[in-house]
Amino acid sequence: MMNITNFQKTRHTRRCYTLELSISFTGDTSKYVQIYNELKQAILRKKLLAHEQLPSKRTLAKTLDVSVHTIKEAYEQLLAEGYIYSKERSGYFIAPFEFEWGQQLKQHTYASSIPVVDNIKFDFNNGHVDKEAFPISIWHRLLKKHFNVNNLTTSSWQGEAILRTEIARYVERSRGVACEASQVFVYSGTQSQLQALCHFLGPKTHVGLEEPGFKRIRATLQQCGLTTHAIPVDNSGVTIPKKSIHMLYTTPAHQFPLGMVMPVERRVALLQWATSENAYIFEDDYDSEFRYKGLPIPSLAKMDQLQRVIYSGTFSKTLIPSLRISYMILPKSLVEDFILFNQEQKSVVSKIDQLALADFIAQGLFDKHLAKMRTIYRKKQQTLLAAINVNFSEEFEVIGEKSGLHIVVKLPKRLSEQDAINLAQEVGIKVYPCSTSYQKKTKHAMVLIGYGGLTFEQIKEGIKLLGAVWQSFTPH
Repeated sequence: MMNITNFQKTRHTRRCYTLELSISFTGDTSKYVQIYNELKQAILRKKLLAHEQLPSKRTLAKTLDVSVHTIKEAYEQLLAEGYIYSKERSGYFIAPFEFEWGQQLKQHTYASSIPVVDNIKFDFNNGHVDKEAFPISIWHRLLKKHFNVNNLTTSSWQGEAILRTEIARYVERSRGVACEASQVFVYSGTQSQLQALCHFLGPKTHVGLEEPGFKRIRATLQQCGLTTHAIPVDNSGVTIPKKSIHMLYTTPAHQFPLGMVMPVERRVALLQWATSENAYIFEDDYDSEFRYKGLPIPSLAKMDQLQRVIYSGTFSKTLIPSLRISYMILPKSLVEDFILFNQEQKSVVSKIDQLALADFIAQGLFDKHLAKMRTIYRKKQQTLLAAINVNFSEEFEVIGEKSGLHIVVKLPKRLSEQDAINLAQEVGIKVYPCSTSYQKKTKHAMVLIGYGGLTFEQIKEGIKLLGAVWQSFTPH
């Protein structure tokens, strides 16, 4: 460790300045980096002024008991970043700055953070899945297979051709959506593909959003500069837009957050509206794979055969959220212009993950996994509903239980949404508000309860605790 060291600098006026350079060398960082940092801070704090000369590399090396090469590296880094300049045969000098560096050095004072005790035992998050059921050994094998020198380059911005082909085959056999691989575009989530679509459509585009609906979708569209309109939802899902819009975003298979499944009559009416208005429908089929009551209802994209419908799917619910792979399928009429518009883009999804997923689907492992997860989630939902039936009175109403990985509980008038959330947290349970999904104030207090990531016992115990605190609550 070096003590505080003084060295002198002489300018052409022969006036001498003394700089106190404090360096405590540690083994964690290179010596040249530590010297660079100390000199930079001296310059920023104006301990060294513009055009003052730094000591020669040999002089400073001797003073600090380091090699000349170490000083050279520190000076070259300062030179590269513009903190100093050099004169041939004269040495290094402090660079002048036309702005006040001190503004960047203001010390920010932060309130001492009080550690918050995380007492959450059961998180009923609708975005969580059963991670214990994920075939991690198979996935590891596929990743290992594709992690080689041939796959170190990035994918085409559209996504790997083999994955797009497998997705096209999958949506045809599972949802009846007939398309070609050229119509499929791979992204890192619904928000990223919506951003790409927004840029393509342009800022003058007006988009209708379900009211209530996904708040992140609304935020994404607004951040991209598009105008959004709240389109009310009724018992059949989103209603026919009365406003003039260019595109309607909807979740017909399992409306978020209320959970209703759009009947065929409303789907037909929406397609007729889109055709007559020359508008598009963005169908977000985010968890359509998990339907527990009634026969499967054909997707809008199947009924329309991708004329006015843009179809969107994700692997976040069927596999794991951290995979971050989704897909968007465009009508053929949009494909050429969309590709031309995005020709300078790059892929936003790992090539190796894409190849592993393509193999997973092609080998029949995805269909097998889905069949297993449908059984697991059906049993989990049955466990949840049975627990609610035992622990909650009839004044609590369950809605949206026909499909998906969450339900909504409509609360009695004596219990506000915030009271319900606070009471749940007091007993170590996290549930989620429905009010954030509304652009306007909601008439009913409701909370959203997801169950995919909890075990059967956790669901039972969590609902029992919820029932106890909610049932006994009396407003002041």
